[in-house]
Amino acid sequence: MCYYYLQMDCCNLYSNAKNMMKATSGNYFCVMKNLISFFIVCAFTVACGGEDKKLTPVDEAQLRAVDDLSKKVKENPDSAGLRMKLINTYDSLKMYREAIEQTDSLIKKDSVNNGLWFTKAQLQEDNRDTAEAIRSYEKALHIYPSIEAQLSLANLFAETKNEKALLICRNVMSMALGREADANCNFIAGVYFARIGDKKQALQLFDKAINDNYTLMEAYMEKGFIYYDSKNYEAALQVFETALRVNKTYADAYYWKAKCREATGNKSEALIDYKRSLGLDKQLKEAEDAIKRLE
Repeated sequence: MCYYYLQMDCCNLYSNAKNMMKATSGNYFCVMKNLISFFIVCAFTVACGGEDKKLTPVDEAQLRAVDDLSKKVKENPDSAGLRMKLINTYDSLKMYREAIEQTDSLIKKDSVNNGLWFTKAQLQEDNRDTAEAIRSYEKALHIYPSIEAQLSLANLFAETKNEKALLICRNVMSMALGREADANCNFIAGVYFARIGDKKQALQLFDKAINDNYTLMEAYMEKGFIYYDSKNYEAALQVFETALRVNKTYADAYYWKAKCREATGNKSEALIDYKRSLGLDKQLKEAEDAIKRLE
């Protein structure tokens, strides 16, 4: 996942700032307004990891929304509603650090709001800051132990091979909330066992999750990954094909189906599925690279 932060050399940055100064005849507030807009636009037009990021019409609209909301928040600093809109817009632009900063400003005024801590945790998780996300989820749960926060925390524990994930899942399942909750718990427990290398237990739990919720696509994917990593490409292929019978527009399943095809030497079929996956998700760069490699 890419994050589009400003990557300009000092000379170019100074030159642009200087030109803005001249254009505004030294008016400080006008200069600052132009500079802020300049930084925001540059953050999405400069290279990300050496690759150019072109602005889409949606990106441009969201950037205008950021500029507009930022002004409104400054004019109405006590408006939690406006600040939440700004947070959501930053989130949609993958500007997670800025979204977290705005969330912190709300937490300072309402530190016992579990929803704000949960929002912060989700942003930190998206920003790949697992340790801080765990801390924020724990603070949210200390205020109010919502099921959503419990399962989100359990999932992070599972991904980091922490057996606390199993404890949380057992606790949630003991509440007898229904098959969907049970499916989520079995899925998370399966992730834990997959990460520690217990493939047999993981597969059993993923099957239980699918049995309770056959639309839980992540369970199919994790099950397929286990077979793929074990070089059992035929079994993995069957899992991904089953997933696509459930959801024909699931891009990741087409991508991994293509990888199975390619691994077994069926490059022509692999190419078709890589194209299908990219057609459904334009952000799947791995599929785009595979297409270039096979064509």
